Amino acid sequence: MGGGNGQKSKTARLRNLEKQKPAKGSQLDSNKKAMTIQCKVCMQAFICTTTKVKCREHAEAKHPKSDVYACFPHLQK
Repeated sequence: MGGGNGQKSKTARLRNLEKQKPAKGSQLDSNKKAMTIQCKVCMQAFICTTTKVKCREHAEAKHPKSDVYACFPHLQK
């Protein structure tokens, strides 16, 4: 016999509520955990995907008197 307009509105309302729910958990926590690279001079943290070039740029801009490897010893490998 099919549903009436009231039933259709109710199912549409429920469907829209499901779409509007926020994502489970926040990405902020995972971003904090990914900050694994740290400058040894100023202790600024960088995300784990930071490239060697970005580390070098930081060292040259923030610590011109220090060696790049003094800031980021992991680059010596």
